[in-house]
Amino acid sequence: MCTVSFIYKGKTDFILTSNRDESISRKTVIPKLYDEGSVLAVYPKDMVAGGTWIGASSQKRVLCLLNGAFEKHTREASYKKSRGVIVKELLAVVDVEQEIRDYNFNHIEPFTLVVADWNVELKLIELIWDGANVQITNLPLKSKIWSSSTLYNNDIKVLREKWFSEFLSQNGSSKDELFYFHEYYGMGDSMLDMKIDRGLLKTVSITQYEKEGENVWVVYKDLLSTELSYIQFNINKMN
Repeated sequence: MCTVSFIYKGKTDFILTSNRDESISRKTVIPKLYDEGSVLAVYPKDMVAGGTWIGASSQKRVLCLLNGAFEKHTREASYKKSRGVIVKELLAVVDVEQEIRDYNFNHIEPFTLVVADWNVELKLIELIWDGANVQITNLPLKSKIWSSSTLYNNDIKVLREKWFSEFLSQNGSSKDELFYFHEYYGMGDSMLDMKIDRGLLKTVSITQYEKEGENVWVVYKDLLSTELSYIQFNINKMN
């Protein structure tokens, strides 16, 4: 939810990895296959709002949400809908680009959404809602890392981008190596390392989606219990 990396592997293949920085009291159901009407989706479920921050669907896309837009915002007393519910909705639509252009985000808390869609060719789309305006950008298919504006200021974001670049130049970009980066990389500062520990707020899990051909592998690690779970599925067989 709060740190996301994307690695392009050629054609329509990629690896997307997400660290969830959250209150340790907020519970999650490990990734499972869900029937969302005419669409099948695989995602971890937030037990509070019933939504998710990351998922893949038979609509041939992976979505990942980060809290906040360009800078830290002041929260309102209430919002009309959880951001995680929007992720579930966008996993199910036919044309995600048209849907996000038409969607009414008013009274939704600011967020950044990373969309990897391969219905025709792979597209990497960044949607940023700052509470007043929507910015939609088609990004180049290059390695990229995002850090949530609600927890990390611009200096820390730049530092983490430097870490990511250094790591990729010195190591490979396999799913295992990327998972290691998300769990262990940093400078020994638990306030800003890839895996944070700020008391009641910690990096509680790492979720990784690797898309290769028509297959998607999902790895989920609960960092509080150290339990690992795996799901493998074929996009064509989900339809």
